[in-house]
Amino acid sequence: MRKILVVEDEDAIREVIALNLRMAGYDVAEAASAERALELLGAEQDGFDVALLDVMLPGMNGFSLCETIRRDSAEVGIIILSAKTQEKDKINGLSIGADDYITKPFSVSELLARVEALCRRVTRQATEKQGESRLVSGQFVLDQKSRVLYKNGQPIDLTQVEFQIMELFFQNPGVALVRDKILEGVWGKNYYGDVKIVDVNIRRLRMKIEDEPSSPAHIATVWGYGYRWKP
Repeated sequence: MRKILVVEDEDAIREVIALNLRMAGYDVAEAASAERALELLGAEQDGFDVALLDVMLPGMNGFSLCETIRRDSAEVGIIILSAKTQEKDKINGLSIGADDYITKPFSVSELLARVEALCRRVTRQATEKQGESRLVSGQFVLDQKSRVLYKNGQPIDLTQVEFQIMELFFQNPGVALVRDKILEGVWGKNYYGDVKIVDVNIRRLRMKIEDEPSSPAHIATVWGYGYRWKP
């Protein structure tokens, strides 16, 4: 059974989210603070598949919690829940390692769809880890077992979303991929969110793999269309 951690300080909202997730067949743990969430994350031996993080928490806020979780694990899926609707807030959340960002108010069906999509990615990642496959593209090697990207033999840690984008690039070298194709390939056909989530993750990838992120040599922008991978 997939395990979900719901971190929300408003009892009524947290209980409704948890109830609907349990009705959908998930094993759910609840936390009213970031500090409690970290305790649960540390105590759960098998780990959580997905963590839902409210931004406005007492003490440590959701953004800081996201950063803390991501420093320890690239595997757990993270969805930020927030009433902050400004573009800069969404970009901030995605830039620090969240896989998705949902603005309040949201429907139960939207939340369940996004959790399910993220759980599928987590499951696919775990399945691929059992193999020995390595994808090679120029000076880069993508190890599908360790989920690590190597550049000239040096490891680069990626989040699961970043890793899946790189898989898509490696499988389509030199091909201009429209943003919608990247969105569908990584987030799924029924993703509710904005296509700009692709741009945020591309920006983050460039910071990790390019010698000069402002003048990328490998992830090229195809203006008005999408991106192309150049080994």
